[in-house]
Amino acid sequence: MFRGRTQSAPNRQLMPEGRLSGPMPWVIAIMVFLTVLAAAAALTLSSATTSTGEQLSREATVQILAPDPAVRDREQRAAQRALVQLPQIVRADAVPPADVEALLAPWFGGGSIAEDIPLPALIDLTLARPVDDMMLASISAAVLDVAPSARIDADSAWLEPVLQAMQSLQWLAAALILLLAIATAATVVLAARSALGSHSATIAIVHLLGGTDLQISRLFQRRMALDATFGSVLGFLAGAAMLVGLSRQLAALETPLLNASTFSPWLLAPLLGIPVITVLLAMLMARLTILGALRKML
Repeated sequence: MFRGRTQSAPNRQLMPEGRLSGPMPWVIAIMVFLTVLAAAAALTLSSATTSTGEQLSREATVQILAPDPAVRDREQRAAQRALVQLPQIVRADAVPPADVEALLAPWFGGGSIAEDIPLPALIDLTLARPVDDMMLASISAAVLDVAPSARIDADSAWLEPVLQAMQSLQWLAAALILLLAIATAATVVLAARSALGSHSATIAIVHLLGGTDLQISRLFQRRMALDATFGSVLGFLAGAAMLVGLSRQLAALETPLLNASTFSPWLLAPLLGIPVITVLLAMLMARLTILGALRKML
């Protein structure tokens, strides 16, 4: 009598559809909201780490440390001439003294500091390939011949702790996403068991009418899918609105690590799959929970 007609209107009334009044849609909305933020943070950090690492791997800085300003300027010009002749060097730009002073001024309380301490002369290098120890040794040998007080540092060396910290944050975000997925699954399981307990009498009647466990599970699965869809869409829209606001604030930053370019829409396109995955996960957990509970009831 009941078999084969689970999709008819009378049978759908046996189990009330989700009416968005219980806690499950709102809990899922919160989970999806947090998941969107965590996934966006992981993707943005990954893009920033990759782009910054690739950029810094081809950059180095030459410091001319001679205390005498005249000697320092002479060695800077000689080092720059020697550097542009090396095949490993794409660009060798001398940094103006005013830029060096402006870079250090915030650390010394502002004002002019060139008269108080000798500032090094800097040359920014762009290399043809990622820097390594052999390349640094070759460049150092060429520079030290004309500028004995020179010192060459790879830009990636001083930023390595920052990049490692950003990678650690990526793993933390991934762990948070996994925990949120587990919490979402647990929420669906609890909601399914609660609904099953509330309709135990109806389920017994359905069994007497010839309904199977699979047919009954589909009724609950449809209810959970409705609640999960509402919560997922609501949470995703709230997370997207938050990300739009954050991207506008990042646009005002002048740091190469996190800026508007690392927060591009193409980068965040995978976030569109979060609501879909959440709904599928809710349907799967509801189906498994109901089927398992029904087998124990018989």
